[in-house]
Amino acid sequence: MLTIYHNPRCSKSRQSLELLQKSGVEPTIVEYLQTAPKADRILDIAGLLDVTVADLLRRGEDVFKSATDLPDLADNAALAAWIEHNPKSLERPIIVDDANGRAVIGRPPENVLALI
Repeated sequence: MLTIYHNPRCSKSRQSLELLQKSGVEPTIVEYLQTAPKADRILDIAGLLDVTVADLLRRGEDVFKSATDLPDLADNAALAAWIEHNPKSLERPIIVDDANGRAVIGRPPENVLALI
């Protein structure tokens, strides 16, 4: 079972979801702006992607650029907790295949095909 951390207002997120569905996959959809992933889940996702938590940041978002409480970007645990409380700063979409210990970021959307 795949899980997509989805923002329906994002074209890349919509395209990634559409590619999955056209391939016969009905992922669990988590609209992360309404249901933010917990810090430990963010750490898990970073591990599955083999990146640091800082690599999951959308640095162009106002919430990131204007943050006065941003922790050290090298502190994965603290940054994951910050993202939990500022989910708009999380890269999107992220598609996770927990059963096989893999994940991709749907930028470009065709990245999702690697999980099918």
